Amino acid sequence: MNIAIIIATLVVAGFTSYAFTKAGIDKLRTSDEKLIERGWGWVKSSPKGTVKFIGLAELLGGLGVILAPVAVTVFKFNWALPLGIAAAAGLATIMVLANLVHIVRKEFKYTYKAGLMMLAVTVIATVLLAIYPTA
Repeated sequence: MNIAIIIATLVVAGFTSYAFTKAGIDKLRTSDEKLIERGWGWVKSSPKGTVKFIGLAELLGGLGVILAPVAVTVFKFNWALPLGIAAAAGLATIMVLANLVHIVRKEFKYTYKAGLMMLAVTVIATVLLAIYPTA
């Protein structure tokens, strides 16, 4: 049973890490003007620096989600697991807020596709990290 949880956690955490690290880097590297050109209307009405803050949170959360189970499994750093759980829960919070922003702005095509799927994935990652076996 433990090996199944470990494999499931690493797969889900790996996907979550890739998606949020990529999204975070994109938000950090791309100017607000370019994001608005892409159709990200919410950037216009957000306070300055909000997009970069979200990008940094996504980048750090994405790294934390995968580094924690790897650190526990490979190096027996059991202290890293709560950090991974916090990272996954933080990403889930970001996704709840992102979905709410899109719903309020009536941008439903973003909410019902990737938004809700990534919310579900982050919740699954949080649960898997919470039950992750430690030595």
